[in-house]
Amino acid sequence: MDGTYRTFVIIGGGLAGAKAAETLRKEGFGGRVILIGDEHEHPYERPPLSKGYLTGSTDREKLHVHPPAWYAGNRVELHLGQPAVRIDRAAREVRLGDGTRVPYDALLLATGAEPRRLGIPGTDLAGVHHLRRVAHADHLRGVLTGGHHDDAPLVIAGAGWIGLEVAAAARTLGVPVTVVEPDPCPLHQVLGPELGAVFTELHREHGVEFRFGTRLAAVTGDRGMVAGARTADGELLPARAVLAAIGAAPRTALAAAAGLEIAEGGGIAVDGGLRTSDPRIFAAGDAASVTLPGGADGERRRVDHWANALHSGPAAARSMLGRGRPYDRVPYFFSDQYDVGLEYSGWAPPGGYHRVVFRGDAGKRCFIAFWLDRDGRVLAGLNANTWDVAETIQALIRSGRPVDPGALTDPHLDLAALLPQP
Repeated sequence: MDGTYRTFVIIGGGLAGAKAAETLRKEGFGGRVILIGDEHEHPYERPPLSKGYLTGSTDREKLHVHPPAWYAGNRVELHLGQPAVRIDRAAREVRLGDGTRVPYDALLLATGAEPRRLGIPGTDLAGVHHLRRVAHADHLRGVLTGGHHDDAPLVIAGAGWIGLEVAAAARTLGVPVTVVEPDPCPLHQVLGPELGAVFTELHREHGVEFRFGTRLAAVTGDRGMVAGARTADGELLPARAVLAAIGAAPRTALAAAAGLEIAEGGGIAVDGGLRTSDPRIFAAGDAASVTLPGGADGERRRVDHWANALHSGPAAARSMLGRGRPYDRVPYFFSDQYDVGLEYSGWAPPGGYHRVVFRGDAGKRCFIAFWLDRDGRVLAGLNANTWDVAETIQALIRSGRPVDPGALTDPHLDLAALLPQP
């Protein structure tokens, strides 16, 4: 394909786009590689924004996917701080916000996702935050490290991964935290009530207050600044800042305007090679919706996690070169909260599994949890403070074979022994 396609353009300055550019060069592509990012920052990784970077333990330079000099050294042309505003598929051009036209032979959309807005009165007040970009983290860190917050906590709308990680970071810095969540426990839509109870107790032990079964109805202010937040059941919570952590939506407007297929559940629809409905355009990372192991046949899913960006960017690059293989990685996520490090593999939301079984002591937060279907097949697994088992858990998921629950919970039995033997 190198002899046919001479200019590859990547829209998106995050991990997926940067790793795609790296892969094109590693695979020997000698044509032009152009990376377009709407931020002025060089491509960076996002997980530290809610963890070490927020507390100040991770330096800004360590966020970068590559050192800034890498791009010139590898002949990757950067258009930073310039959003792509239109794709002309007939002319095979991308138009930038300043009117620049960038031609392409093949195009990768790694446009990522954007935080969902609260959509309630008061969100225009100073002190209402979102967390997706380094600029967001800079603003929020200024609040958390600024002192004078003993009587005015951080109120977080949403008890998902971002909400809990920010809560842990804030408590590490001594900031009072109240989390408002309409579900009955944290992470209910991802892990269900069994693991939600574990995270409830973990955060309460560190001083986090929860308001379950309600949501924010309004943010209140004083002279243009956040002063409180009112819940739907009428409670007024004092607040110095409010963080909206209610999920992220894929950035698909550019693709939709170009007439590309958008998946029913959101995200740019791609095939196993991450190719969109236009054979010259590919999609990867948070914006792409692809069929993955563990789901129903033909079911598309969008995976808004670091590992997906890390692996799907290179996979799309190889497909652009005509060397791709089906992208079928088991979804994977990691998190650090206080002294608990965890990895989650697979996908088993409430209603999608039969039971959860534990190996180890969930109360001491050193365990593995397995989500099983009615036939005993492993749909997902979470290992907390237990290491070097994620690949085995993913292999169990990928096998699709029933496993004896008693064997899964037996700490004396090697998990690898449960894998199908060749």
